[in-house]
Amino acid sequence: MKVTIGDVAKQAGVSKATVSRIINGNYNHNKKDTIERVLKVIQDLNYQPNELAKSLKSRKTNVLGVLLSNLKNPFWVDVLEGIEDAARLHGFNLMICNSNEDADLEEKHIRSFQLKQVDGMIINPTVKNFPLYEKLVNSKMPLITINRSLPGLPIPNIVMNNVRGTKLAIDHFVKQRKQKIAMFVYSPSQISPRLERITGYKQGHLKNRINVDSNLIQVVEEKQGEAFKQACQLLSAPQCPDAILSTNNLMTLEILQAIKTSNLDVPDDISLIGYDETLWSPHLDPPLTTIYQPAYQMGEIAASKVIQLTKNPDSTQSDVTTLDPRLIIRESCGGNQHADLSNE
Repeated sequence: MKVTIGDVAKQAGVSKATVSRIINGNYNHNKKDTIERVLKVIQDLNYQPNELAKSLKSRKTNVLGVLLSNLKNPFWVDVLEGIEDAARLHGFNLMICNSNEDADLEEKHIRSFQLKQVDGMIINPTVKNFPLYEKLVNSKMPLITINRSLPGLPIPNIVMNNVRGTKLAIDHFVKQRKQKIAMFVYSPSQISPRLERITGYKQGHLKNRINVDSNLIQVVEEKQGEAFKQACQLLSAPQCPDAILSTNNLMTLEILQAIKTSNLDVPDDISLIGYDETLWSPHLDPPLTTIYQPAYQMGEIAASKVIQLTKNPDSTQSDVTTLDPRLIIRESCGGNQHADLSNE
């Protein structure tokens, strides 16, 4: 039989209102021994408060909506872990959705968050729904964007230093005497990390006095198999690159497959650096040099910030938190295995 708040009140010898205040952390009107007695009865009876009723009364659900662009990407597993740990620390639960880079699906998920009355949202936006993002800002919905920027909107933003990450890779390739460095990137479509990585690629070449060959910037349609197909074409061309920077870890696997199909060896014939450290990066043959991004930290900061906004919804913060990547060197580009360069 389900234990009610009346059962707790009767056994503790207090009113239901007193039990309710103590459950909600309002201890101001009760003596210490009363609080301790009620808490002990709650524990003894294993009383579970009705969370729905509590949320209706307080107009708080203690739920954060998290909307990401591609849950197949292992990067987001670490981000989610950071979000979840910070949320749990503050007594919040998560409602997690995946837009799969689809603007219509993103809009549906955001509408769903609103219907479920989440207290705040963390979004990795498709950047295709500006009027909707603007409405969220105007409604004073506590909102944080991560990994991608929405220029012109006053939204706190947690991003990576993508220019620096790409330049770290180019610098390392040059130290390994590589001159024809290809970069594979999904179609930018105004998505800030992709644009910034192209900028970093060009700046890295300029810094190292290497001409930028636009043919080596391989813009790939975001479809399974496209990176493999383009890599095979590039590797069979007369001017084959001697190094490749992959800007997405799922793309990296297709590029490795293309290198193998082309009967080339890593790193003897071609060097390879991949964006994002994954569980499988050290276990590839050869182990993969990666640009590590502090994904867990991104999630942790985002959750902490949006929870602060739920306490102060009138805040007009629009600060940008930029996290620095570092280069983890392994054998895929001929460097010293396990070196960790964060200050190049």
